[in-house]
Amino acid sequence: MTCAACAARIEKVLNRVPGVAATVNFASEKARVSVNRNVGVETLIDAVHKAGYQARLVTAGTRNEEQSRRAAQYANEQRHFWIAFALTMPLLLQMPLMLGGSHAELLPRWLQLALATPVQFWAGRRFYIGAWHALRGGGANMDVLIVLGSSMAYLFSAAVTLWNLPHHVYFEASAAIITLILMGKLLEARARGRTSAAIEALIKLQPKTALVERNGEPVAADVSTIRAGEIFVVRPGAAMPVDGVVVDGASSVNEAMLTGESVPAAKAAGAKVFAGTINEDGLLRCRATGVGAATALAAIIRMVEEAQGSKAPIQRLADSVSSIFVPVVVGLSIVTAAGWWLYTGNFANGLINAVAVLVIACPCALGLATPTAIMVGSGRGASAGILVKNATALEAAGKLDVLIVDKTGTLTEGRPQVTDVVALGGRSTADVLQVASTLEHGSNHPLARAIRDYASAHDVTPLPMTAFKSAAGKGVRATEGNRELILGTPSYLAENSIMVTAPALDALQRSGKTVVAVAEGSNAIGLIALQDQLRPTSRRAVQMLAAIGIDTIMLTGDNVATARAIAESAGISRYSAGMLPDQKAEQVMAMKSGRRVVGMVGDGINDAPALAAADVSFAIGAGSDIAIHAADITLMRSDLISVVDAIDLSRATLRKIRQNLFFAFFYNVLGLPLAAFGLLNPVIAGAAMALSSVSVISNSLLLRRWKPAPQH
Repeated sequence: MTCAACAARIEKVLNRVPGVAATVNFASEKARVSVNRNVGVETLIDAVHKAGYQARLVTAGTRNEEQSRRAAQYANEQRHFWIAFALTMPLLLQMPLMLGGSHAELLPRWLQLALATPVQFWAGRRFYIGAWHALRGGGANMDVLIVLGSSMAYLFSAAVTLWNLPHHVYFEASAAIITLILMGKLLEARARGRTSAAIEALIKLQPKTALVERNGEPVAADVSTIRAGEIFVVRPGAAMPVDGVVVDGASSVNEAMLTGESVPAAKAAGAKVFAGTINEDGLLRCRATGVGAATALAAIIRMVEEAQGSKAPIQRLADSVSSIFVPVVVGLSIVTAAGWWLYTGNFANGLINAVAVLVIACPCALGLATPTAIMVGSGRGASAGILVKNATALEAAGKLDVLIVDKTGTLTEGRPQVTDVVALGGRSTADVLQVASTLEHGSNHPLARAIRDYASAHDVTPLPMTAFKSAAGKGVRATEGNRELILGTPSYLAENSIMVTAPALDALQRSGKTVVAVAEGSNAIGLIALQDQLRPTSRRAVQMLAAIGIDTIMLTGDNVATARAIAESAGISRYSAGMLPDQKAEQVMAMKSGRRVVGMVGDGINDAPALAAADVSFAIGAGSDIAIHAADITLMRSDLISVVDAIDLSRATLRKIRQNLFFAFFYNVLGLPLAAFGLLNPVIAGAAMALSSVSVISNSLLLRRWKPAPQH
């Protein structure tokens, strides 16, 4: 593809295939296609071929081949440029005289023809091929403009030379147009390669080989051969080959590529490790849990690629303009030529101004304005532990007015601990713990884990149960032998006609603790109080959100007293307690109806409905898989300041997109009339066109300077 018109053409052709939804990214030169099961890859590739282009499926193998192909192509284009440059320079020696109003020719016309011909048809061959493919496929692209403009100047000059006509020649214009645009393409390719640097860096993180224990001995093996359950050994300084769990050893692991956090994480038996992270000092033996495409690193790469290949809503205007850009410019050049010919009676004058119109026009800048900024922004976010699902989410995050936050695991550490066990009705604390641990057996909820851990520490073992039932956000119940057991919020027990009126209940809740009640049959037998610490950075994050004009609201399923205590500690004035998952989602929808852009941050299964309902949703990386899959942006650091970073990155990316679009539109809106009114020499027009795309990409690359807020 040579310009945005190419991308628009391919996208249109792919979307004509029944059962296909495609988006084409001009900056990354990739198409992301959703298909039904009846559409094969060959059908898609054939459609692209018929449009005049080539395509192939992206795999690990083709990715490496593509890098090699691009390197060879870049070297070939460099050679073409330098030869064209050497042939064009003698022609440009006449330019100062022409700019001064003189048309004296320093070089014989036959020599000018000899110098310009290889530039036009050898160095410029790629433009003719591209124009032919585009026209054959029923479209028109930037190559068509370049070929029309340079060929008009060359053929007119050649005719004047061969038939010795009484007109000036413009060989320097045709040759300079080709040479300058070749230079622009080289600069563009170099800059464009840097926009995908983040994804290439992620791909290189995973080592190619690993030490795997086979037949009791560590042997070097290709990473692709490791299977889940196998034991691998990681020496100090080496990267983790796959995801796993530490079986033996202790060390510090640098997980900056995953979380953006520079402080190494301590690892011991039972700790999780992730592919691409660096083992710093100790020897670790680990059991593989995620291999191949199932590693966290592979998931990050997929998510970043999907984000970079998606389109932001702000790009719609540029796409609409790009689709009609080339035909409009060709029409304007015809009008320019005819107008000047009629006005001055000088065909050559009209011709050269028409050439300037064709050459100054640049659909590339429009096509690159949004995707290059998205690519750099999403890549920079990935390196800081901010994974954006798509460009729409990245754009929406920068427009937030309201941010709704969950309490447990978002504002708090998400690691509650049992602080009090109160027995009621003459029962013992051991009875209360046994019933509670029985009901919470197998649950992954933070409160359930805390209760199980506390019971285990007090040598209390769970009992077998049947008829287990769960009420989301309320509690659980089951049968053990002939006993009906129930655990949940005091209000959940009240719904089941079990009243909890112990004086200890109010005291525990007023102290900011979460209280669950335990019952057997129709009688409450105890209370268990748990406390979760506020994250050290939560209050600062709320202050930072307020400073950038975002209201923070807390929604929690916990009781009012506990919610009030946490909200006051975090500096949040608006909160709602006792919220069920569907009520959280309803609250989000209600706020959206007020024409406010609403974001939601959560980490649990009960947050998934609200996350899905929000305009843009954030999942804390340490949260549940369901929450992460429902969210638009995943934060690998379990820290609310990461939300501030994501919003700041979004706003920085949007600024670059707006700057790029303004420049692209302003350039064309200003340049085309100047050329049409005869105020631009074609050589200057060619130079401006060559540098316009480079300036847009360079502006996008400034996003690489963006940095997340300090964590401490």
